Amino acid sequence: MADNNKKKEAVAKAAQAQANGQSTVGLRIGAVILWIGAVVCEFFALRVITEATIIPFLTSIPPLYQGIGFLVIDLILVIIGSQLWKKANHIKPASEKNPFLFWLWNNMGVIVCAIAFLPFIILLLTNKEADQKSKTVGTIAAVIALLIAGVASYDFNPISAEEVAEYTTNTVYWTEYGSKLHTHEDCQALSRTAPENLHSGTIQDAEAAGRESLCKYCEKRDAEYVLQLPSQTGSEALPAVNE
Repeated sequence: MADNNKKKEAVAKAAQAQANGQSTVGLRIGAVILWIGAVVCEFFALRVITEATIIPFLTSIPPLYQGIGFLVIDLILVIIGSQLWKKANHIKPASEKNPFLFWLWNNMGVIVCAIAFLPFIILLLTNKEADQKSKTVGTIAAVIALLIAGVASYDFNPISAEEVAEYTTNTVYWTEYGSKLHTHEDCQALSRTAPENLHSGTIQDAEAAGRESLCKYCEKRDAEYVLQLPSQTGSEALPAVNE
């Protein structure tokens, strides 16, 4: 249930961000720039560790350490770029109609991670001029960086455009003087509410009216419904809110 709650919260934030007209262009451009910087660092890491390039102001540092330094910068740039990309996806998510493209878009950082480290590993291991120590240490450092960046870049709780659309169109209910919102019109907490004091609208309407938390009866009812559908995920596992 914890993952389900995290997803609901992410969907709610995405809907609110879209309602406020928040743009993702800056986040995506920033991510791409950082990723390009990461690939550049990968290039220099390979060049300095094999001593193919000499950087004048770094001559006092052994080539192996220079290469590891560039790999660390590479790692940092990949992770920051991935966080920006994931943040953009949680503002304007992709459609899940095509599962492969949906996964690809949500985990672009993982793909960039592979680009930013795998070529280094392959080219270093196949380089005939690099010494064995540089190959061993450099490869281990790159593999560790690859694993760290991969885990940090993966989106474990992706949301879809369909989930956000469902969130913004579902009908919820609240009372004139109550502090909770309800996902079921026949909720027992509403049984004594006069018709003129019962309001309905989208979740955003309820939040605008100051009702941001779900009533405990509806929450329990929704949770029981989801548990009855163990094979369904995402928007398919969400209960109908206006039964």
